[in-house]
Amino acid sequence: MKALVYLLVIPILFGCSSNLKKTESAVVALPQVRATDTLMKFEARPAAGFNFAYLVYLPKGTKSQSQNYLMVETNNSGLNDSIEFHERGARYAASKSGVANYVSKKLQIPLLIPIFPRSETNWQYYTHALDRDVILSKGSDIERLDLQLLAMIGDARKQLAKQGYPLKEKFFITGFSASGTFANRFSILHPELIQATASGGINAMPILPVSEIEGQPLNYPLGIADLQQITGKPVNMKAFSNLPKILYMGALDDNDAVAFDDAYSQEDREIVYRLMGRQLVPQRWQFVEKVYLKSGVQADFRTYQNIGHGTDLKINDDLVEFFRKYSE
Repeated sequence: MKALVYLLVIPILFGCSSNLKKTESAVVALPQVRATDTLMKFEARPAAGFNFAYLVYLPKGTKSQSQNYLMVETNNSGLNDSIEFHERGARYAASKSGVANYVSKKLQIPLLIPIFPRSETNWQYYTHALDRDVILSKGSDIERLDLQLLAMIGDARKQLAKQGYPLKEKFFITGFSASGTFANRFSILHPELIQATASGGINAMPILPVSEIEGQPLNYPLGIADLQQITGKPVNMKAFSNLPKILYMGALDDNDAVAFDDAYSQEDREIVYRLMGRQLVPQRWQFVEKVYLKSGVQADFRTYQNIGHGTDLKINDDLVEFFRKYSE
C-alpha cells in the first residue's frame, strides 16, 4: 500500500496490568478538543481475556465527553518471531500510515490496533488473516484471536471512558490485505457488534455466506459450513446480511493468498480454483459477488481501476465517506 506519512507529535503512554493504577492516578481533566496526536499502549492482560498488548491512537481534534465509534484494524506486520518487531509494525500502522489511520484522522475518532504476533517458525498459523489453523488453535496464546480482540475493545472502552472519551457500543473494523481478510472473517463471526466494515485487497476471496456450492461443502474460511461447530454458536446471518460492508479490489491486483500454504490448504485451493477461478479480477471477484447477491447479503463490491495491491487517495477518501455515513 502506498505510504501516507504524516508528521506527528506523539506522546507515548505505557499502561500495563501491573502499573495501570499508577497510570490511572495520573489522569487529569482533558481539554474538550485534543491538541496533539497521542498513542497509548496497554499491556496484555490474560485475566481480562487478551494475551497481547494493544495500541490506541487518538488523533488531534478528537473531542472528549462526546461518544465516538472506535475504529479497529488488526496489524499486518509480516513474519517474525519477535513481538517487538510486530509492535513496531503496529505502531507505524496506528500512528502514521494505513487505511484505518487515515479514516481515524479524518473523522477524528479513536483507533485500536492489537499487537498480534505472526510466527516465522510456526508460519502455517496466519494469525494476521485469522486463518483456519488459528481459529482451530487450542491451548496456546493465539487461541480465539477474535475473542481476544473483543476483550481488547472492551478494555479500551473502559480505559478511554476514564480519560473522558466514551465510546459507542458498536465499532468500526477495516483493513487491507491480511488485515482486510481478518476484518472480513471477523465480521461474520461477530456481525451484531459492528457498526460498519470495509475490507480491501482480499485476493478476491471474502468468506462466502453459504455452507456449500454445487454440493461442495465450504468450511471456514471459504464458507460457513462448520462455523457453528468451531465457535459453539450459530452464524447470525440476519446481522451479517444487514451489516454495512464494502469489499474492494484493485483491477490490477494479482496478489493471491490462495496460492500459498500459510493462507489456504491444498484442498481449499483446489476448491477455489475449480469453482471460483484462478484469475482474481474479474473472474473470481464476479463469482463471489454473485454468491453474496444470491444469498441476500448486503455488500458493496468495488473495483478500482489502474491500481494493483494497494490503496490510493481515492480509495481512502471513499472509505472516509463510507464510515462517516454510518457515524451519524
